[in-house]
Amino acid sequence: MSISAEAQKLPANGIIDLFALDTTVIGGNDIFRWCNYVNELGTDVIYNAQTYTRFPIDATGFERTGDAKQPRPKLRAANVSGLLGAALKELDDLIGAKLTRIRTFVKYIDAANFAAGNPLADPNVKFGDEVWFVDRKAAENGLIIEFELSSALDLSGVKLPRRKITQNTCPWIYRSPECGYTGGAVAKLDDTLTTDLNEDKCGKRVNSCQIRFGATNPLPFGGFVGVGK
Repeated sequence: MSISAEAQKLPANGIIDLFALDTTVIGGNDIFRWCNYVNELGTDVIYNAQTYTRFPIDATGFERTGDAKQPRPKLRAANVSGLLGAALKELDDLIGAKLTRIRTFVKYIDAANFAAGNPLADPNVKFGDEVWFVDRKAAENGLIIEFELSSALDLSGVKLPRRKITQNTCPWIYRSPECGYTGGAVAKLDDTLTTDLNEDKCGKRVNSCQIRFGATNPLPFGGFVGVGK
């Protein structure tokens, strides 16, 4: 066995890190799944029935401290195949792509990784998944690409809460998928009844919703009627 193959073997009782880079959230078509190791059979690691391709990955900076600041991890990935570099060019340096870091013990990965199977295999036994987003491309050359990651709370331009909390005003666009109303004309903006579709406008109040869906039925009202203001 070569030294490189030996180095890629799974640590028998250790923790394994798996990475899934999802480009579909930014308009891409791929979810790249990577792992630094090969399994006992010398092939790509299988976890939760998904293949994690052996791929040189160096991920650092995930540790959290007590100063309330969000970590800014770095992910360095090999660029020797050019596949990742092509995705960068197509999708604006992958800014906003979602990276999920999965950590579990080797003894719990799928039975398909072992010649004799694995009676302990259980994809639900793992540390909590960590979700990060590509904030910027820090470096790129013919050998590696380095990304700086951020949490969902630390993305540029993102404000929380994403929706304003209002008591008796619905933010949904009338007849949109969120609203869900597809029937005929009902009422004007002031909730007076009408049969004219040109006059049919939602007043964005709970009463407006009840007129359309029924006073005793579940309502798709987008406001927060339980808040004080």
